[in-house]
Amino acid sequence: MPRFAANLSMMYQEHAFLDRFGAAAKDGFKGIEFLFPYAHPAADIRARLTEHGLAQALFNGPPGDWDAGERGLASLPGRETEFKQGVASALEYARVLGNARVHLMAGLIRPGEERARQRETYVRNLAYAAKEAASAGVTVVIEPINTRDIPGFFLNRQDEAHAICAEVGAPNLKVQMDFYHCQIVEGDLAMKLRKYIAGVGHIQIAGVPERQEPDLGEINYAYLFRLMDELGYAGWVGCEYRPKGGTSAGLGWLRPWL
Repeated sequence: MPRFAANLSMMYQEHAFLDRFGAAAKDGFKGIEFLFPYAHPAADIRARLTEHGLAQALFNGPPGDWDAGERGLASLPGRETEFKQGVASALEYARVLGNARVHLMAGLIRPGEERARQRETYVRNLAYAAKEAASAGVTVVIEPINTRDIPGFFLNRQDEAHAICAEVGAPNLKVQMDFYHCQIVEGDLAMKLRKYIAGVGHIQIAGVPERQEPDLGEINYAYLFRLMDELGYAGWVGCEYRPKGGTSAGLGWLRPWL
C-alpha cells in the first residue's frame, strides 16, 4: 500500500503554514513534505511533526534567490560556494526534522552558457552533496521538471537523470520521479517506472494537465499505485498538487488507500 505524504506548500493553503500539519494529520496523512523549511526554525517544525505524529518525507535544498526567479543552484558554474552552504543548511534541517531525503534543484539553463559546462558543474556538485549527505544518512534526489511549469529548467527527462546518477556513482543519489512532470514531457509512465524503479528515491503525484487532485485528468493513478506495490516501492508518495477547491473536500481519491 503506498504511503502518502501531503505537500504542505501546495495543499492546505486555507491554513497558515504551521497549522497545515494538524490539518493533514486530521485527514489521515502520516507523512508530509514541502518545498522549503528555511523561513521557520527547525525546532518549530519538529514540534509540529511530533505533536501530530507525522514523518517528514522530503524537502528541497535552498534554491538560490527564488523571488528573483532562480530555481536551484546545482548546475550553475560560479555558484559552488553558495551551493555547498545550502547543502550544509539542508542537512542540518534534515538532522532535526528526521527526513532521509533531500531534493537538490538543478537550476535553469543559462543563456550563452555551454550545456556541457553546466552538466560538469552539476555532476561535480552532486558528487559533493552525496558525499556530505552519506555521513548524515541522507539520500539526495534530483528531479526532472517539465519546461511548461519552469521554462529553461536544466533537467527534464528520466533517462538523463538516471544517467547523471550513474555517472556520479553514489549509492545515496537517486531520482525523484514526479509523474506529473514525466507525463507532460515523456508519458509512458508505467514502463518508465518499471525500467527505473531501482534508482527511484521518491515519487510525487498530481493530476495532468491542471496539477489538481490525482483523480482529475488523464493519468490512471489507481493502476500506478498497484504497480508501485507490485514493484516493491516502499518510499513515500508526495501529493504535490493544487487542490481544485478545499483540500479536505478533495481527498475522496485518497480514502480507499488509507
